[in-house]
Amino acid sequence: MGFVTEPLWTGVAVALVTLFDDDGAVDAPATAAHAARLAGEGVQAVLVGGSTGESDTLTDAELAGLTAAVRTALPASVPVVTGASGAWRGAAAARIAAAVGAGADAVLVAPPRRPGDLTAYFDAAAKAAGAAPVLAYHFPGTAGGEVPVAALPDLPIAGLKDSTGSAERLLQELAVWDRAVYVGSSALLLMAGAVGAAGAILAVANTHPAESVAAFAGDAGAQRALLAAHLRSKERFPAGLKAMMAERYGTSPTARMA
Repeated sequence: MGFVTEPLWTGVAVALVTLFDDDGAVDAPATAAHAARLAGEGVQAVLVGGSTGESDTLTDAELAGLTAAVRTALPASVPVVTGASGAWRGAAAARIAAAVGAGADAVLVAPPRRPGDLTAYFDAAAKAAGAAPVLAYHFPGTAGGEVPVAALPDLPIAGLKDSTGSAERLLQELAVWDRAVYVGSSALLLMAGAVGAAGAILAVANTHPAESVAAFAGDAGAQRALLAAHLRSKERFPAGLKAMMAERYGTSPTARMA
């Protein structure tokens, strides 16, 4: 199976938070409005329902509704990627198909914690996604299991998000693979841009989009300036990030994951 090696986007994407009302219900309009605001501030793509979006707490219907709301709120030039994983290939395929049907331009798929046949799992994901690219998600322990570097050339995927923050692994990925690699740690932005990564998908871009874009473009001062936000966003995740958002934008700090 052949794959287009041209990235769906280059530069910084936001790993979008999911906003909830005071009772813990999904506030899709507010979430979509925040996505549109960030696109206006320079992010090149939006990930809905990833780890930052508290994906473990969302039903399939909520995820599809969020995808549709965000896709409607953004210009066509800003891709929407939906996190759509599963504990086995059938569950993942159903969630992927629903996300693409709701308007996702691509899907981000973590392998199960016990993946078994990794190629078969991603074959099922690619089939369910149809023409939409599948990006693998490597963040073992937080989002499913491992995507080994050695497996990358043989997987039916168009790209990879690696949120481990490992500079060594990033270099290994770029050495063995010609498809899009996106970092998930804002601490690696300057390096990622310098060594040829396609971009980044960041939680901290919810509050510091301009600084994130500048750091990936080579601004060392912006990279250093992101440290405080990077560290605070990890506090009682996602509570620290949502508190920063509330301070900057007046959005709800409510989280389902406490």
